[in-house]
Amino acid sequence: MKIITVIILFTFISGCSEQNNTTSEPHAVTEEKVSSMTTVQAIKITDKIFADYFEEFKIFNPIMGTFLGEKEFNDKFTAPISDISINEQIVFHKKYLAQINEIDPNLLTGQNRLSLEIFKNDRKIALKQFEFPEHLLPINQMHGIHNFYAQLGAGASAQPFDTMDDYDNFIKRSKGFAKWMDSAIVAMREGVEKGVIQPVVVMKKVIPQLAFHIVDNLDNSVFAKPLEALPDSMSDEEKILLDERYRLMISEQIIPAYKRMHDFIVEEYLPKTRNTFGYSELPNGKAWYEYQILTNTTLELTAEEIHAIGKKEVARILAEMVIVKETVNFEGDLSAFFEYLKTDDKFYFDSEEKLIAGYEATRDKINKLTPKLFSIFPKADYEVRLIEPFRAASSAGAQYQPPAPDGSRPGIFYINSYNLKAQPKFLMETLSIHEASPGHHFQSTIQQEISGLPMFRRFGGYNVYSEGWALYAESLGKELGLFTDPMMWYGRLVDEQLRAMRLVLDTGLHALGWSREQAIQYMLDNSSMPESDVTSEVERYIAIPGQALGYKIGQFKIRELRELSEKELGEQFDVKEFHTQILIDGGLPMPILEAKIKRWIESQKKS
Repeated sequence: MKIITVIILFTFISGCSEQNNTTSEPHAVTEEKVSSMTTVQAIKITDKIFADYFEEFKIFNPIMGTFLGEKEFNDKFTAPISDISINEQIVFHKKYLAQINEIDPNLLTGQNRLSLEIFKNDRKIALKQFEFPEHLLPINQMHGIHNFYAQLGAGASAQPFDTMDDYDNFIKRSKGFAKWMDSAIVAMREGVEKGVIQPVVVMKKVIPQLAFHIVDNLDNSVFAKPLEALPDSMSDEEKILLDERYRLMISEQIIPAYKRMHDFIVEEYLPKTRNTFGYSELPNGKAWYEYQILTNTTLELTAEEIHAIGKKEVARILAEMVIVKETVNFEGDLSAFFEYLKTDDKFYFDSEEKLIAGYEATRDKINKLTPKLFSIFPKADYEVRLIEPFRAASSAGAQYQPPAPDGSRPGIFYINSYNLKAQPKFLMETLSIHEASPGHHFQSTIQQEISGLPMFRRFGGYNVYSEGWALYAESLGKELGLFTDPMMWYGRLVDEQLRAMRLVLDTGLHALGWSREQAIQYMLDNSSMPESDVTSEVERYIAIPGQALGYKIGQFKIRELRELSEKELGEQFDVKEFHTQILIDGGLPMPILEAKIKRWIESQKKS
């Protein structure tokens, strides 16, 4: 699973900054101006719209400013969830949609036209989300500020801890965090009243995540880690005073916020959670899930269509797994082969250190091979880290976080060591390709390094594009010179099978009435994944509907565009140039990407 934190920040927090909750009036473009507007004027106005939007967006999402390295945001937090803050977001998106609608698209070409189309599409999708009460389900075990804020506060993420001001900023930010957590409790109470409530299996996984931060000894809090390495620029007296103030923040702001949420869920919310699993069981749930399909795939697809595609893919990949079983001369059926792979120790690391070392060696191997298929590369590097203990139990097997835009922080490929038997050695090549190079590390890092693009494009994104690219990147393994070991190729099939099963399970759970147990059994029957991993995956799909659809749907579209390019261009086709065309404009909705590649094909024919 990919976690690109900056992109997540575009969507996961409801509300605007406490420090500035005003919304400026729309920039008016009169009818007379529209009729006489030149291309130069249209470019100038759209550039201003895009710049104004992004600056105002950071007021709604100040942690985005922190990830961009803009220090003035480091003490701010998003405003509490409320009808007022939600309405401000609606006004915000309507204002910018109205502004961009006043520009004649025919006046623009190239990147300017592309930016206008993307911006307009984004505002429409953003406004549609307010038709559904997402704010009444503010946390789950996969996504939630309760986990993300601990990453910030531990000092190993974007929040800086280099000066006295940095520590003071986090103290101020934590007051906003506590207020937001309290507002989430209010929103969840409203959700109970309206029948918009999480499944019990989701909230049971949230409870230990919260409990992890309720400690008696402050030295055991992850939030105390920045105190272990206070800057040398501070005097001894300043360090003593800061230590006192900082510990007071942890004991009076952060721990009580986690405790209030924990106690609320255990005592009040959990007894009222539902024993059903899908969005179809929520008020207006069918339409809500249809929106999740649209926003996660950018395509007009039905749940039934996706379900059928998934089942067909699962059958195809199972047949390829049988070929691998026969290639390695395993005697027994596929189920026996799955059991053998789950239980034989030779397929697994016996320590976290060896796990990290294995992935670092794989990184070095892949980095030497990528020039075979690419002529564009990220400037920033990435490092391999373990997922932190406080979130490991419910996290995916691997995640990726992009580097700092200014190069001060590398990208991070997180690997989960919670259960070493969920990290088989045969997954190393395919998982590295997906999460790092040339998957998410290439896609997200190149995107934010592109100069000349509006900021909303450099730091925005689409699930279907980013996950689709990463899964397509996995399919390049043999072309790169990887998967020469049959078991490494099996690992590629394991990951592809997981993404194929997701099409079946996500739609099954949220549209077709599947139970959690039915979904778990389906995965066990069609893969060699351990039951602990299967359970975590199924509960992930329950918690974040639609997200799991982006992988295969995006891969299909990118592969389809490559095959079209190869067919139309013949000997003129250059795979390196094709990959540049997919990556060089950042994340795009699939219809816009398709139109762009078709224009590129035509331009190549004329050259």
